[in-house]
Amino acid sequence: MNSILSQEVPISWYLMLSAVLFSLGVLGFLIKRNLITVFMSIELMLNAVNLSFVTFAHQWHQVRGQIFVFFVMMVAAAEAAVGLAIIIAVFRARATLAVDRIDLMKL
Repeated sequence: MNSILSQEVPISWYLMLSAVLFSLGVLGFLIKRNLITVFMSIELMLNAVNLSFVTFAHQWHQVRGQIFVFFVMMVAAAEAAVGLAIIIAVFRARATLAVDRIDLMKL
């Protein structure tokens, strides 16, 4: 019983989960037509990359990967604030969040 609890999860499982999350993010970005869903798909891709960074940082016993994840999370937070502000501005101007119907360059 004790040997079962002391086993680690293989690194390949984390990388496979990261690949699945990134693929779902790309799929959502390409297929969905709602601006909020596209925005969430980009965030999902960023988190998948962060999982890969943390996995490799743990494997190689380096702190640099985790520091890089910290900076990516800071950029993602800033992107979320600016992105949501842009989404609200687009919705107020065009009354829709459908990507196909947003044409801000045209009057």
